[in-house]
Amino acid sequence: MKFENVAEAFNFYRSQTVETIEKRAKEIENEISKNENADVESLSIELDGMKEAKADIEQSLNLLNNAKEKITSVLASADAEGNEGKNTDDDDILATSEYRSAFYKNLQGRQLTAKEQRAMKIARNKFEKRANEFSTSTNSAAVIPTATLDEIVKKARKQGGLMSECRAFAIPSKIAVPIGTPASRAAWHVEGEESKSQKVSPTSVIFDSNEILKIFSISAKVQTMSISAFESYLTDELEACVMETIDDALINGTGSGQGKGLMSITWNDSNSVTTSINITYKDVIAAVALLNRGYANGAKFAMNNKTLWNVFYGMVDVNKRPIFIVDPKIESIGKILGFDVIVDDNIADETIFFGNFAQYLGYNLPNGIVIENSRESSFKSALIDYRALAVADCRPLVEEAFVKLSKSE
Repeated sequence: MKFENVAEAFNFYRSQTVETIEKRAKEIENEISKNENADVESLSIELDGMKEAKADIEQSLNLLNNAKEKITSVLASADAEGNEGKNTDDDDILATSEYRSAFYKNLQGRQLTAKEQRAMKIARNKFEKRANEFSTSTNSAAVIPTATLDEIVKKARKQGGLMSECRAFAIPSKIAVPIGTPASRAAWHVEGEESKSQKVSPTSVIFDSNEILKIFSISAKVQTMSISAFESYLTDELEACVMETIDDALINGTGSGQGKGLMSITWNDSNSVTTSINITYKDVIAAVALLNRGYANGAKFAMNNKTLWNVFYGMVDVNKRPIFIVDPKIESIGKILGFDVIVDDNIADETIFFGNFAQYLGYNLPNGIVIENSRESSFKSALIDYRALAVADCRPLVEEAFVKLSKSE
């Protein structure tokens, strides 16, 4: 179609969509580049009209979207005011969709709706009540939504290692938690005689308050990311720093300013086997024999990948049968002497733990993970700093539920 002037082209394209205009612009570009005899003057008039039409359409769309946002905001405010006096289950605020969107919009520096502001206010009030657990420097600090925390833990457990096996707690720090252990056996009773009661001393564990801190920076383009994309990025970051820190502490933690790990157990001849030469089948049997039967029910071997293949692959029993059987269905790594194997590369070479990790090794994350952001420290580089802070602890819940087999250096 040939247009006599810009106004005629504008009137034609103003009723079209932006996609149609952009498609026609590409066609004109191809025509000019490939056809030496193209009517450049006429096509230039058409392009000018298309440009003005596109700007007019986009302006109209912006006005319409702004009007819709205002209507939504007014209705949300009215709904919030109408529900102000109603009972709200504030305990579940972190699990609501309003708080989730408010949390990520707040970190991105985007404007919140009335419902999102109310959700954030309720969550902040809850956070202030337990603020003594954290040391925050800004008023933008907020606890991550429940759905995000669940996804972080879920991803961490899928990575394997002891994190996938141990118990997860979310209880206040400094409180003794009773832990069940294999019960002592009952006694035979003579008919008619009085039976004396037996005093039971339950085992308990007290989780401490240790901080895990991670600072990472993102460019200012984070403001243009969708909530889902930003949540996915944040989930990966926190799983990689907070949960991996806990996983390492489950093994190597000293218990001083950090969680206590398996290596911090007092190891001696009663609960460990140490050899100065290569680990043999006889050593493995000796280690398994040290674990009481009550704990052995559900026990597993744990070691790093190098130890699994260098030490156990090819090891045979007295009848020349391999003691490590690879799982043909790939449902697990395999079994050693009928016990499942856990691979965790935080365990040192030629060090093997054997015990009931699912019941007697645990970590505590009582208040979730707090995130706050700052635009001051990276002002010159146009970066936004994010600080993740978690109060956590971990420890063997019952130390006698584990034995260790290792080669001395």
